[in-house]
This record gives sequence, structure tokens and C-alpha cells, in this order.
Amino acid sequence: FCTPCLQECLKPKKPVCGVCRSTLSPGSRALDLEKQIETTETTCNGCNKKMYLSKMRSHAAACSKYQNYIMEGVKAVTKEPLHNTRNFPNRFTFPCPYCSEKNFDQEGLVEHCKTLHSMDAKQVVCPICASMPWGDPNYRSANFMEHLQRRHRFSYDTFVDYDADEDDMMAQVLMRSLRDK
Repeated sequence: FCTPCLQECLKPKKPVCGVCRSTLSPGSRALDLEKQIETTETTCNGCNKKMYLSKMRSHAAACSKYQNYIMEGVKAVTKEPLHNTRNFPNRFTFPCPYCSEKNFDQEGLVEHCKTLHSMDAKQVVCPICASMPWGDPNYRSANFMEHLQRRHRFSYDTFVDYDADEDDMMAQVLMRSLRDK
């Protein structure tokens, strides 16, 4: 993860997991695991130098042979060129439409806008909606704050399968509603 994304996940009010966004609970240090990392020896896959696991991360960052080893692995498993992977819209982090801050998750964007922009009447495009398959990247909400509070109380990815078409989703909903009775 990059630093801005991690910092957004570790906000003091609600630290969340960088992958699933679930709330993190305070824990204690795993001292036995730390000791094991400091006493277990390994070998660099690039230059074959032996070292303790605790030193491997800093070594790997500086070892050009290790970097080449990683790039060869990436090339071996990548079927399409890396630049094609950005064709998918980012539906996990969003910029604030009012200011230059970036990398908010959905809850973070709502909280940020309520705290800093609640009195801003400027019509803006909702970055969350614009990233959705049905979203219009040119639609400017007349009351963005109300829109945020009504439409984005929950995360879409909890309830939506972006790869399913609308007819399949409607059929699934109807089937589930019949089973729930």
C-alpha cells in the first residue's frame, strides 16, 4: 500500500483494514513471532546472500538482483501488458470534489465533506457515483451533501456484483425475495 492509502485507513477515529475495510481492534504485539523473525535465516532470491528475515525487507529494497528476480516473475505471470490493468475504474478510493484531498474510502469521503464542506453550495460531481457503471461523470448534484448522506450510507460493493448484468441481478433479487417469505 502507498502511504496516503494507509494513512486514510489508520485515521484515529476509525482505523480499518486496508483490504476489506473492516474496523481494526486494538491488539498486542506478537513477541514470539518477532523473535522468530529475528532468528530465522533466509537467502535472497536475487543475490543468494544469507540474512535474517528481519533484514530481508531492507535488503530487497536495495538489491538490484532481487528487483530483477521480481520483474521476471511479474513478466511470467502477466498475460496482458501492465498498462491495460488501469482500464478498470477505481471504486475503492475517491477524491474530494471540493478540495485537492484524495484517497478517501466512501465513509471517509462522507465524513470529510460533512466536517469541512457542509456549507459549500457549489454543484459538484459525486466521485463515488461517477465510478459506478451506471454513473454519469458529468452530472452535478444540486445538493451534494444531501446526496452523500442519502445515497452513500453504505458501500455499494457490499451489495453489488459489478460483473453481473442488470437482468441477472433482478432475477437473483426476485428469487431471494420468494425464498425469504
